[in-house]
This record gives sequence, structure tokens and C-alpha cells, in this order.
Amino acid sequence: MKVLFRIGILSLLNFIHYKEIPMSNDPLHGITLERMLTELVNEYGWDDLAFRIRINCFSRDPSIKSSLKFLRKTFWARAKVEDLYRFHLGLEPKEPKELKTPKKDK
Repeated sequence: MKVLFRIGILSLLNFIHYKEIPMSNDPLHGITLERMLTELVNEYGWDDLAFRIRINCFSRDPSIKSSLKFLRKTFWARAKVEDLYRFHLGLEPKEPKELKTPKKDK
């Protein structure tokens, strides 16, 4: 009887200790910066990406490694990449103002 009571108490304590953790409302939760950048480069290419987000690491000898290094240190640049990625996924209704696509001359 004492064993069953102890098991019941331990189960109750585990239930209280491991209560539900609220889910994040951020749609980018769990998506790495490397994945975002790789998908954007595959979709737009380095030249178009450099036009959409004016950052030298996208226009001068671009690589995933050097861009990640810069984006991890620079919050404003990372925010622009995340905004473009949200637009790419269709989570934002229209493209952010500073990320407009290049106009093609006729």
C-alpha cells in the first residue's frame, strides 16, 4: 500500500513539475538563420538578394559562411533578412518597403 501511495505522489509531483510550456507564436521559431539564408539565396540569387537588402556581404564576394558571420553580429541586418523570409513564406501580405524588387526597363 505504501508503494502505491509513493508512486501516486511521485506521479503527481511529476505532473506539477512538467506542466505545459506555452508554444511560441513566432512563425520563425525553430528555423535557423542558415536555413533562411540558404532558401533566400536559392530563391532570389545573390544579386537580387543584394538589391533587396543593401548589405555588402551580399554584394562583395558573397558566401553563406561570411554572411552568417555578419548577420549574427548585426541585429538590424538579421531583422531585414527575417522580414524578407517571412514575405518569401507568404506570412507577410506585401513586401517590406526597403525590400522592393528591381524594376525592369522596357
